[in-house]
Amino acid sequence: MHQEIWKTALTRLSSSLDADVFSRWIAVITPVSLDGSVLTVSVDNEMLKMWVENNYLPYITDATRIDNGDKVSEIRIVVDSKRGYDLDDGDEDLDEGDEEGEEERRARAKRHAAASSAPRLGMALNPNYTFTDFIIGPSNSFAHAASMAVVSNPGGAYNPLFIYGETGLGKTHIMQAVGHAVQAQNPSAKVCYITSEAMLNDFIESIGTNTGNEFRKRYRSSDVLLIDDIHFLADKAGIQEEFFHTFNTLQNARKQIIMTSDRPLNKIPGLEARLVSRFQQGLTTSIEKPDFETRMAILRYKQRNSTVKLDDSLLTFIAENINSNVRQLEGAIISAVSYAALSQRPLTVDILREVLKDTLELEKRPELSFNEIQRVVADDYGLRMSDMTSKERPQNIALPRQIAMFLCRILTHGSLFEIASAFDKSHATVVHACKTITGRIDTDDELKHRIDTIVLKLGRSPSELVVSSPG
Repeated sequence: MHQEIWKTALTRLSSSLDADVFSRWIAVITPVSLDGSVLTVSVDNEMLKMWVENNYLPYITDATRIDNGDKVSEIRIVVDSKRGYDLDDGDEDLDEGDEEGEEERRARAKRHAAASSAPRLGMALNPNYTFTDFIIGPSNSFAHAASMAVVSNPGGAYNPLFIYGETGLGKTHIMQAVGHAVQAQNPSAKVCYITSEAMLNDFIESIGTNTGNEFRKRYRSSDVLLIDDIHFLADKAGIQEEFFHTFNTLQNARKQIIMTSDRPLNKIPGLEARLVSRFQQGLTTSIEKPDFETRMAILRYKQRNSTVKLDDSLLTFIAENINSNVRQLEGAIISAVSYAALSQRPLTVDILREVLKDTLELEKRPELSFNEIQRVVADDYGLRMSDMTSKERPQNIALPRQIAMFLCRILTHGSLFEIASAFDKSHATVVHACKTITGRIDTDDELKHRIDTIVLKLGRSPSELVVSSPG
């Protein structure tokens, strides 16, 4: 059944998406199983999983639902590393003589070979995070100009470069674009992209395995070091000490360092003064929310790979009503184009309003505060607000406090560090709380019902409790 559903979906997607997009991102997906109404599919690496989830999941979901009623309610993407890039794997559904399947297998292997030829440290660069795909506007023009200057003179112009801004505005995109551009002009350049959390985990593992020298060499041998979410290092003395020396080594060798954060340096408490001082030696720039004209330009660019082109009136409606960040815009245009391509009805503003109903509601309502979540949870459990931040740990206090931390993580855009500060706890405590509640909510119906009730009291829907990694 899952194979039939997937073949039907592929037929629809191939007719609605650009041929290159389809072959690069969709044709490489393999159906795995249909468990109830959850269709599981697999890809062969984590980067591909992330890109498909962020850019094409709505297309895929709609394509599997048409003509299948309620058979599919959710698409789950998993990574099957055993598929690798072997020319003989991953296509059990195709006949041996299927030329199209064989051609795609060759293309996939070719892409892998090309990606593997360039020296790379850390995590893979997203192939679509280039300057070509970056829309410039007043909100990001200075960050773009600074990044281009770095490309022309890595290690010499603006070193380090510190870029900050809210989630979803393009910080990671522009930083990785520098990495792509440097490698394009110097294929032998060692570009290392890493998130601060991944670096921390790498550091912890190096301590446990006594491989500190390998850890240092991995980062200090790079020509361009790109570090996402540097604020994650706050209050972590060990990794800050290690990064201090890595920073000095690279800067003294005139190697380029670029960092991003969701806030300016003076608003990252817990970051050592000596690190702040060194970060300030270079250039600090911000990326703001895009204005209307930039949002329109982004929407027009994002629909370029679709065979369906939306009228300007529809793009205007999206740009006028969605202004929080670029990711929301991308999600909206994907939903709109997907509906137009896969349904039999012409898309009007009224229909678009219904298609984007959930997104529009998110845009209009104010974000919940930590204090509000703490208050509602405390009231529901008959506790005092002070219990949310107390040092006491009896079960009647510890569980509600964990629930409040979990809801702060799920229902707000607050970082783990900000949540920890709001509860006067450590980052590790918040991570533990989120993992604990995530584990229990799937097996404890009574707890799930209570949390759903609290969420409703907060003016939110239980359907918003989409659990992701707490880190």
